[in-house]
Amino acid sequence: MVRSDVITEFQRHLVALDRLVDNATRVDRVAQMEELKAQICAAQAMDAADLDRAVRAEHAALGLPKDKHGVGVAAQVALARRESPTAGQAHVTLARCLDTEMSNALARMREGTLSEHRAQIIRRGISHLDAIDRAAVDTALCSSASTFAGWSDHRFETETRKAADLLDVEARLRRNKLAEAQRRVTVHPAADGMAYLTALLPLKQAIAVKASLAKAAQWITDGEPRTPAQYEADLLVERVLGVSKADEIPVAVNLVMTDLALLGNDDHPARIPGYGSIPAAIARLWVAQSAKVKAWIRRLFIAPTTGELISMDSRQRLFPKAMAEFFDIRDDRCRTPYCGAPIRHHDHIVPDRCGGPTSGCNGCGRCALCNYNKEAPGVREKPIDGDRHTFEIQTPTGHTYESTAPPVI
Repeated sequence: MVRSDVITEFQRHLVALDRLVDNATRVDRVAQMEELKAQICAAQAMDAADLDRAVRAEHAALGLPKDKHGVGVAAQVALARRESPTAGQAHVTLARCLDTEMSNALARMREGTLSEHRAQIIRRGISHLDAIDRAAVDTALCSSASTFAGWSDHRFETETRKAADLLDVEARLRRNKLAEAQRRVTVHPAADGMAYLTALLPLKQAIAVKASLAKAAQWITDGEPRTPAQYEADLLVERVLGVSKADEIPVAVNLVMTDLALLGNDDHPARIPGYGSIPAAIARLWVAQSAKVKAWIRRLFIAPTTGELISMDSRQRLFPKAMAEFFDIRDDRCRTPYCGAPIRHHDHIVPDRCGGPTSGCNGCGRCALCNYNKEAPGVREKPIDGDRHTFEIQTPTGHTYESTAPPVI
C-alpha cells in the first residue's frame, strides 16, 4: 500500500466513525485502527529516511566534513513529530534501518502487524551487530507475522537479544563494556515533593548495594516506627552523605516563589528550577526549617506586573555566572520545543558571530544536543516580542516554531 493510500484509508475511517454500533464492531475498529497506525508509521519512517538521504547529499555538495552530513535532520523530525530531539534521533535511526537493513520489519509494519514501538525494540537490540547480522536477525524475527504472534514487548526484547547473541558473542561482550561506561546517577521529579534517585550500575554492583541495605533493614527493632523500605531509603542517604540522620542534611536549592506565598497570604505553588512546582506550604516549611538545620535557600521573586524575572546585560561573549543562573531559573529546561532535557549550555539565540548581544533577551538555556543542532546549515533563530521571553526557530525547510519560557511559578 502506497503512503497516500494509507493516509486516505485512515481519513476514511475517521470520517465514517459511527458511535452507534455494537461492541463487536467497536473491537474490530480498534484492531483496524491499530493496523492503520502501523502502516502510517511505516510511511512516516520512509519519509524520514528520504529526508535524511536528501540532506546528507546536500551537505556533501556543500563540502561539509563527512561526520557533519545529516546534522539537524533528527532535530527537524523531532519538531515535526512534537517530541524531544533524542526521540527524533531514535526515529531517524529506525527509519534508516528499516530502509536498508530491516526490510522484513518494514513489510510487517506496512501490512499492519508490527508497531513502530516493537520495531524500535528490535532495532535497539541489534544496534551492536554489523549490517549483515542485523539483516539476519530481521529475517529470523520478522519474515512472517506468525513468528511473533502473541508476543509481549518483553518477549520481543528476549528473542531479539537471543538471536543477536547467537550471531556475535564478541559483540555482546563489547556492548556490555560500553554499557558499563554509561553508569550514572540521575534524579527525576515525582509527585508530592518527592523525587526518584536512580543509579544505573553494573548488575552485580546494583544487586550488592540493594542486598546491603536490605540486610541492615532486617535488624530493625520492634520499636522502630519506619518500615523496612523507609529504613533502607534513609540508610542510603545517611551512608552517601555521611550524616547520622537522613532529615538533617545541608540544603542548597533555588526556590522561586511570590512574596505573598512566602508570607502565608497566598497558596500559589513555588517552583524549583529543573524539578517543578511544589506546594506553597512545603516551600514555607523549608524556609522555616532553614533556621533549625544547616540549610541555604535562595528565594527569588518575580515582577508582580509581568510575571518575569528581571533581565540583565553583559558586554562579555560568554554569559557571566549570574546570567547563566538566571537562564537556569527562567527557562527551567532546554528551550527547544518538545525537548525538556536538563540545561547544559547557555546559548546565544542570535549567535555572537552574527552580532547577537550577550543579554537576557538574546540568551536561553539549552541541552548540549539542541545547542549543537542549531548549528546545522539553514537554521535561523531570533527573539520576538511576547508576554514572556519568546524566540522563533526556523528550520532549513522553512518551517517555524516558537519557544516561550514557562511560567516562573
